[in-house]
Amino acid sequence: MSNKTAIVIGAGIVGLATTRALAIRGYQVTVFERNERAVGASIRNFGMVWPIGQPTGPLFERAMLSRSIWKQVCTEANIWHDEVGSLHLAYNDDELQVMQQYVDVNASARDCALLSPEQALQKSEAVNTNGLKGALWSGTEMIIESREAIGNVAAYLAEKYDVKFHWNTAISEVKTNSVRTGNQTYSADEIFICSGTEFETLYPELFAAAPLTKCKLQMMRMAAQPNNWRIGPSLCGSLSMVHYPGFQAAASLPALRARYEEQYAEYLKWGIHVMVSQNQYGELTVGDSHEYGLVHDPFDKEFINKMIVDYLHTFTNLKDTRVIQTWNGIYAKLTNGQTELILEAEPGVTIINGLGGNGMTLSFGLCEQLIASRVGTV
Repeated sequence: MSNKTAIVIGAGIVGLATTRALAIRGYQVTVFERNERAVGASIRNFGMVWPIGQPTGPLFERAMLSRSIWKQVCTEANIWHDEVGSLHLAYNDDELQVMQQYVDVNASARDCALLSPEQALQKSEAVNTNGLKGALWSGTEMIIESREAIGNVAAYLAEKYDVKFHWNTAISEVKTNSVRTGNQTYSADEIFICSGTEFETLYPELFAAAPLTKCKLQMMRMAAQPNNWRIGPSLCGSLSMVHYPGFQAAASLPALRARYEEQYAEYLKWGIHVMVSQNQYGELTVGDSHEYGLVHDPFDKEFINKMIVDYLHTFTNLKDTRVIQTWNGIYAKLTNGQTELILEAEPGVTIINGLGGNGMTLSFGLCEQLIASRVGTV
């Protein structure tokens, strides 16, 4: 165990995951967050811990490590979480073929199975059975309510490990072993910058040189379902299979993508694939889209939301689809195919970034592995 000190910049999921990995090894950690609470990409998502999206091997193992840490933290901190699994639904033979190949490749390494339409309906009453050919079941997915969980994890770390949080405190300068905010300077043995796209303001040259872009996604929330009705697993249309690298193990995926490029050209243009999860209040989180570039229109595109809802209706049979909120989020995304960006900005200063849309799924595992490789296991 260490008696060293660390400063973490950013109280989103990457910052909290880094803080936890340090704190359990005896570091005294101080976290600086420029807002009064986390309001960025870490709370603007499905709240899905999503191992199914990762390819079998190190990334799947990292996702499962993240899942185990999420479960431990949620249990200890009394944070709502739901180990519901997921269903991908097939309405065409080529979609079913990809699912069968996925199961054939992964059944020995994962909790997954190909289900008949009747079995899928047993898993979820919210499945649209009209034309349903079958479904891919995965038992590894877990849901949290990220809007609440991120703040609750911070409170848990403060209470259990005496982590000091400075909210509404923007860091304007970082140097080896010190950070500056206004006219105050704080020092530590190590500094970790986990502030998403905002690291551009601290190290603009490094940001410009890195293979990074920014992704804007649009999402929405639908009303709480009546009479405490639950959808069960998170539900996904088959477009999700061409989005997540975990499905690249299926040999016929390129042929499916080729069909989608004709039938769903506009959906692929805007990076739309559709999933729905349910929180503890019965509300449904639905999304999403993906637009890439360094600068984004701050306004939502209504036609994208309509495309998402239209596709949602093809694979679900929900009780109440009234939209009660819409929003967008922006996260940093690597353009070179890598899954994370770890940079030593200068001695003692580490930047952790570029997890893309996998922050909820991979952050706890990545940061545990990174800190363990430097400090050792607990």
